[in-house]
Amino acid sequence: MQHVVMWSGGITSWAAARHVIAEHGTENVTLLFADTLVEDEDLHTFNAQASAQLGVPITRVADGRDPWQVFEDKRWLGNTRIAQCSLELKLKPCEDWLEVNTDPADTMLYVGIDWTETHRLPAIVEGWKPWTVDAPLTRPPYYGKQQLRAEARAAGLIDPRLYRYGFAHNNCGGGCVKGGQAQWARLLEVFPERYARAEAAEQKMRDLLGKDVSILRDRTGGETKPLTLAALRTRIEQQPDQLDLFDEGGCGCFTDLAA
Repeated sequence: MQHVVMWSGGITSWAAARHVIAEHGTENVTLLFADTLVEDEDLHTFNAQASAQLGVPITRVADGRDPWQVFEDKRWLGNTRIAQCSLELKLKPCEDWLEVNTDPADTMLYVGIDWTETHRLPAIVEGWKPWTVDAPLTRPPYYGKQQLRAEARAAGLIDPRLYRYGFAHNNCGGGCVKGGQAQWARLLEVFPERYARAEAAEQKMRDLLGKDVSILRDRTGGETKPLTLAALRTRIEQQPDQLDLFDEGGCGCFTDLAA
């Protein structure tokens, strides 16, 4: 039996891999990592340390493009609702690897969703057919991310700085297009150069398409309308009370086949 952990570089994929290895050993385990080419340096450090600690090498796949290149190719700006980058940069490269290297009849896939995300599991299971999917963190004992981070530190692993800076996910350098206003405000504060690149890339897509499109949406006044990163930056600088700091958004692209 082959055991393939869909490895994102986040804390829950590490915890899922730890569970799989504790149950099945390391011999037939693969840590399958899809690189979007915009990951934070700490993600790669975490991957290297976690791989050594678990005793299983990281199997890296990559499309060769980053999310902004995907948006240009698809002529569609990824946003909080639809983000083709997850399909093109995560799911397809992993599926291609699985088709070449595994047989669905004797392969189990493992995803790092936890007990707070069980509502997503049926779609994930359906989407990965004909492979069988398991999500060990949805079963007892139930752990929170803070506890898992503490256990990873105790195991000698780096605590990735995106987590330390308050980002919900250790993916895409903190600039996931599925993230909300709170994530982007944090990115502007912590990594202004990354925010500037995203702002310029968004404007490039607006010019390319000739449409009033944006990653974010503004719901103030009961009306939903586009909110560009340039406009959000101005709001942060001039009207911080107009920010929706509860709009954190979510990644989940590695396991959300509806993305």
